[in-house]
Amino acid sequence: MEVEVEWLIALTDRGLFGTDALSDADKERLRGLYRDFGQPEIDWLAEKEAVTRHDVKAVEYLVRDRLSALGLDEVAELTHFACTSEDINSASYALTVKRAVLDVWLPALREVIAKLRELAAEHADAPMLSRTHGQPATPTTMGKELAVFAWRLERVAEQIAASEFLAKFSGATGTWSAHLAADPDADWPTIAREFIEGLDIDFNELTTQIESHDWQVELYDRVRHAGGVLHNLASDIWTYISLGYFAQIPVAGATGSSTMPHKINPIRFENAEANLEIAGGLLATLSQTLVTSRLQRDLTDSTTQRNIGVALGHSLLALDNLRRGLGEISLSRDVLLADLDMNWEVLGEAIQTVVRAEVVAGRSTISDPYALLKELTRGRRVGAAELAEFVQGLEIGEEAKQRLLALTPATYTGLAERLAT
Repeated sequence: MEVEVEWLIALTDRGLFGTDALSDADKERLRGLYRDFGQPEIDWLAEKEAVTRHDVKAVEYLVRDRLSALGLDEVAELTHFACTSEDINSASYALTVKRAVLDVWLPALREVIAKLRELAAEHADAPMLSRTHGQPATPTTMGKELAVFAWRLERVAEQIAASEFLAKFSGATGTWSAHLAADPDADWPTIAREFIEGLDIDFNELTTQIESHDWQVELYDRVRHAGGVLHNLASDIWTYISLGYFAQIPVAGATGSSTMPHKINPIRFENAEANLEIAGGLLATLSQTLVTSRLQRDLTDSTTQRNIGVALGHSLLALDNLRRGLGEISLSRDVLLADLDMNWEVLGEAIQTVVRAEVVAGRSTISDPYALLKELTRGRRVGAAELAEFVQGLEIGEEAKQRLLALTPATYTGLAERLAT
């Protein structure tokens, strides 16, 4: 309705075919057709479409009917003028998807990013054992690991914010043939471009009967990419909860299990995972289907695009659960420190690297520092005392030795704290 009305106004504003520009009052009354659109119009369209078997044609008839009621019969024939259905649909989808993504979905994503940034700063100095391949590895901080997710999501968010939302407005097969037949002197490509860009969407001049949907493929792939990162976040937080790194804040009155009263289940993150998987599957189908149209037109896109809202809806549910879930966890720093204290062998990396530097500097003649530490640490636990004894026996400079002896798993975090902020 919005596109049909605005096209009629655009034609009369240009005085095409001898028309006069509508008064501001008439324009406002016309725009009321879509601004005040509601159940009576829905019912009217349903009845009309049962006869036309064509949704856009039913919309055209509704505009014509309302024009008559408004006393504007003289411009009725400019309703849907020279348009193919996909001129109207492509502009309508561009408007709808732009508003859904930029006004609703993207702000929800940015709320999650903001919460991650807040937690990253709060836990920037919280040392934590890394678990590469699920095994103890060089320590990091919880803040730095959360900052990684924030950074990844910020990149995708910026790409989505810069998306194009393209529409075509060039007639039955993208050639402006009917337009030129009606007025061969008008600059129809410029008129179409100005109209589409006036709707605050982007114009695609070279198309078949349909706008080629490449912008949608790009957008849905980016939203799916964001969903993949969010899924990774949800599964990592779930794992940290299972390790006891995060405690879940009890919600008054909530039940975790029908039989085990002690449980607080990480349902926010599990719900997010499931919704992201559904959204990702639908978005992938949209991208796969919309990239192709047989010859100048087929209707596979029409059916597929009816699921855009479903896909974005599941993604939005996931974002809501992640935002709420991130606000319902508390870091157990004592658990992180205890975990680090049980894994002194992770300092093997530091020791062998320092020894290498000492060899290069001529302060050591150890032939294979890596092999030496591998023999000491691989596949077994090494305690603080044992590691200190090993360092004391190394043939390295005294300054390097003292530096290694001062290290603990909790202080071996490099630049993690700085990176987190």
